[in-house]
Amino acid sequence: MSRKLPEVLTGLAVIVIAAVFLVYALTQAQALGGSGYPLTAQFSNIGGLTVGADVKLGGVTVGHVTNEHLDPQTYAAIVTVQINNDVKVPADTSASISSDGLLGGNYVGLSPGGSDTMLKPGQSFSVTQSAVNIEDLLGKFIFSMGGSPSKPAASPSASASPVTPEASK
Repeated sequence: MSRKLPEVLTGLAVIVIAAVFLVYALTQAQALGGSGYPLTAQFSNIGGLTVGADVKLGGVTVGHVTNEHLDPQTYAAIVTVQINNDVKVPADTSASISSDGLLGGNYVGLSPGGSDTMLKPGQSFSVTQSAVNIEDLLGKFIFSMGGSPSKPAASPSASASPVTPEASK
């Protein structure tokens, strides 16, 4: 029995850790499905934006992405976001897709306008800015630094006329 006690304790520890992760996952899922009102935005490119990504206003998370789909007529990406009920968004607010850094994920950033009218549930942002593809930017930068290949300079002896012994007299 003394040899089985560490095995039983290890098994119990694994079960407790798994339960903690399960509770954490369920609370995060509930946070994603919490209350709020939906708004939509149309982008030409959403990059790596995923469902569940944050929506930030002034760097503060005020919602999350709940749906993404392609408009079959315009081939634009339609993103639905859910904004917390306590946050009112002016009608002239712009939405852009930003990156948390080179290795971070994407999020929807909101820049509020100065309108006194607020967006109602189901309305769309009038101004949007699509995601910037960092890989393309880096590729353009690297290839622009290379420049065009230069031609080899002609050697002075090849361009000079040959000197003959008679011409030097």
